[in-house]
Amino acid sequence: MISQYSTLQDYCKAINIPPPKRDDFDIRSFQENMPSVVHKMPPFKHEFYAIALKLEGSGKAISGHHESLEGSTVFFNSPFQIISWDIAPDWEGYYIIFTKDFIAKSKHLLHLLDEFSFLKIDKAIPFAVDAKEALPILSVFQNIYEELQNEKADSLLMLEAQVLLLLNYVKRYFNLKVDSNEASKAIRKTDVKLLSRFQTLIETQLRSDAPLGKGKTHSPSYYANQLGIHPNHLNTIVKSITQHTAKQHVHEHLLRLAKSRLLQTDMSVKEIAYSLHFDSPNNFSSFFKKYTGKTPNSFRKEAIL
Repeated sequence: MISQYSTLQDYCKAINIPPPKRDDFDIRSFQENMPSVVHKMPPFKHEFYAIALKLEGSGKAISGHHESLEGSTVFFNSPFQIISWDIAPDWEGYYIIFTKDFIAKSKHLLHLLDEFSFLKIDKAIPFAVDAKEALPILSVFQNIYEELQNEKADSLLMLEAQVLLLLNYVKRYFNLKVDSNEASKAIRKTDVKLLSRFQTLIETQLRSDAPLGKGKTHSPSYYANQLGIHPNHLNTIVKSITQHTAKQHVHEHLLRLAKSRLLQTDMSVKEIAYSLHFDSPNNFSSFFKKYTGKTPNSFRKEAIL
């Protein structure tokens, strides 16, 4: 069975590098990893987003069905992709890796997959960059690295701004270098395409203000119907790739949206409940407490303190 890592701490331990400074975000230079990192990593999965700039380095890293290129390369890891590598200890460059909780805390990254489609599991195609193109990307990585090494009270805001800048640079080059036809052909495997469509539906339907019925968008059956498949088939496919049920994916996204609105807006708990299609504020509070151990109000108050 392929190993799967749910926390950054577990991931860092598995690849034999020091633990991250934060639970939700990390940046490393490949150079600092080289002395200790596992140089031949068998296939595994993790539950994070990652963006890397490899300037130099021998060997190969594979994400999904895509292999990193020779020379300077930008490449990606998306949650639940199968990843492996067999590299020489000569890699140079940087990577960032962040959790879905990091996204939930952000004012600007919540709709990440809508804005930056190259992070979708079926479209994460690496591309080569020349020295001139690599320079501004490298500069942003270095700024993020320095910010995390000297973390301050406002570092989360600075990290968010720099990550957004990095994503937009990558988007610019991705759109120039990766042919739209190639992107649409990426990873034709039916199961992975189905997972990507399911994830996109969750993002768009739970964001909708349309009156979709009490709790309708909380049910995997709703998404299975939208996809034209049986709920059991959807659950089987999603679990086989991610080791999480379809229901867990829906609830995890609900929780991220709830946290984001509690942290980023002045909406009342009642307003948040109805905006997320709960049939009552009490049901929303029960759901939130089940997964966090805190009521929505206590979660909001503790974040402010």
